[in-house]
Amino acid sequence: MLMMLGPVRFEIVPFNATGYDHAHEAAFVEKPVLGAPMPLEYVGEGAETWGLRAKLFPDRFGGLSALDRLEQARRAGQPQYMMRGDGALMGWVVIEKVSERSSWLGPGGVGKIIEIDIALRRTTAPGAASYFAIFSGVFQ
Repeated sequence: MLMMLGPVRFEIVPFNATGYDHAHEAAFVEKPVLGAPMPLEYVGEGAETWGLRAKLFPDRFGGLSALDRLEQARRAGQPQYMMRGDGALMGWVVIEKVSERSSWLGPGGVGKIIEIDIALRRTTAPGAASYFAIFSGVFQ
């Protein structure tokens, strides 16, 4: 296994993850100061995102059902757990966007090669936000 994203397992065959990008940000706010450049104040972690690339060869190896599961997970809008194939826990993410490019179309209109780009963004675990909202007043 190369990677697991919610219900989708990326392997060499049939759903091949070919690479990913991972970006981390820091968040800052500007503090207006008269007659001087605005200093920046660190306010915490910013967005953490992934761009995952994959390929399918449905004519030869199948994999369209895994693409359907990926699309269902995106439509649900629910956080999905991501894990790398070496067992590294990547955490909870939401699927913001799935883009497909099909080439070498067969007689049924399905590409012999389908390249997929998946945009992911870190989020909290399901139910964590509501849990913190309920108990946030307890410790004030």
